[in-house]
Amino acid sequence: MLTVLHAIGQNISPNPAEVPESSDFVVNSDDFKIVYIAPMKALAAEITQKLGSRLAWLGIQVRELTGDMHLTKKEIVQTQIIVTTPEKWDVVTRKGTGDTELVQKVRLLIIDEVHMLHDDRGAVLESLVARTERQVESTQSLIRIVGLSATLPNYIDVADFLKVNRHAGLFYFDASFRPVPLEQHFIGVKGKAGTRTSRDNIDTTAFEKVREMLEQDHQIMVFVHSRKDTHNTAKMLYEKAIDQVCVDLFDPSGHPQYEAALKDMKQSRGKELRELLPKGIGIHHAGMARSDRNLMEKLFGNGVLKVLCCTATLAWGVNLPAAAVIIKGTQVYSAQDGKFIDLGILDVLQIFGRAGRPQFEDTGIGMICTTQDKLAHYLQAVTAQVPIESRFSKHLVDNLNAEIALGTVTSIPEAVQWLGYSYLFVRMQRNPLTYGIDWAEIRDDPTLVQRRRLLAIQAARTLQQSQM
Repeated sequence: MLTVLHAIGQNISPNPAEVPESSDFVVNSDDFKIVYIAPMKALAAEITQKLGSRLAWLGIQVRELTGDMHLTKKEIVQTQIIVTTPEKWDVVTRKGTGDTELVQKVRLLIIDEVHMLHDDRGAVLESLVARTERQVESTQSLIRIVGLSATLPNYIDVADFLKVNRHAGLFYFDASFRPVPLEQHFIGVKGKAGTRTSRDNIDTTAFEKVREMLEQDHQIMVFVHSRKDTHNTAKMLYEKAIDQVCVDLFDPSGHPQYEAALKDMKQSRGKELRELLPKGIGIHHAGMARSDRNLMEKLFGNGVLKVLCCTATLAWGVNLPAAAVIIKGTQVYSAQDGKFIDLGILDVLQIFGRAGRPQFEDTGIGMICTTQDKLAHYLQAVTAQVPIESRFSKHLVDNLNAEIALGTVTSIPEAVQWLGYSYLFVRMQRNPLTYGIDWAEIRDDPTLVQRRRLLAIQAARTLQQSQM
């Protein structure tokens, strides 16, 4: 927020730094653009609304530019702050001609959740930053890049990749800055991953924990890994509550806002939501209508619902903390690999970040229920934190193709220079063995010119064979 105000402050006449006593400002709204890159569309909508309401008094327009929301040229000219996703901004900056005015006016680029570099989508971020930094050098215009992340072990490497001055521009806040300390519980159950026994055991454990939290009068979020599973888990919790005669723990009807909630619920199209409200359980996932999602968030925030079964989208996007969170099972289906894989560590840390509300409790509780064989893996990963690596080499061919089409890379030496701007280059120097580089090679060639040349030539050959 401060960097946004700083960028706006540089485009105000009279300049507040030079004439501090003047109270009438004119914002030169045509001279600058601020781009905020959010990891998900759900998050982009929320940030657009937040920034819009906070900056309305300055007459600043904030708009969302994602796959859902398309902007006309006129709208883009009128807008000062654009909230977008990495893929969409990549598409905008790839066009050599059309949107050059827009791209040249950018003065501040904010990248939220910069630890996405670890993800498959990280390659897009790398090409964006490389493209922005080359634009700064070729046009000599100053663009400030700000990277934000809550879970980033090797922050110094990312700082080097964003060309940050380590002494002046790098800020690291450790766990002591957390308003509420976090208790972490790791629970391993018997049975192999994906078998019937392990699923039943995880269900039973999750129910016991939910019951324990409700007895202490805490609200709780149960994170599951598919949309269908949210409803199934909600039903399972309620059935187990009937078996063990503790339904009144879930009962919402004593809450002062319960009557109003019933009225709101009548407008909802979700049949499952209407059935679950009297039971005191809510569900939340990206497949629901936006109005239904907002309603669930409101009811959980007000305390009408005690339990919310949701998918990980909620942890990345909406700011809705609970006293306790449970991750129920760690098997996630990956459509890319066509099989079940383990839940990523960044997701676990992100979900744990939802536990604890400073205004109500003095600790937050994060629990993860998994099978015994996976327990050690998560224990080590969450406590020791593995550095994030680059995924750029997988998508090198596509990105090189885009740069060639833009005309920014026309020869192999230029491609070598372009690779020098990537996070891949930073990590290859720090941790050569992971990328198949032995110590002798890095000793003889500390800036890895030959290795970058080799990568560029391989990618160019692939493009040539595909007749691109």
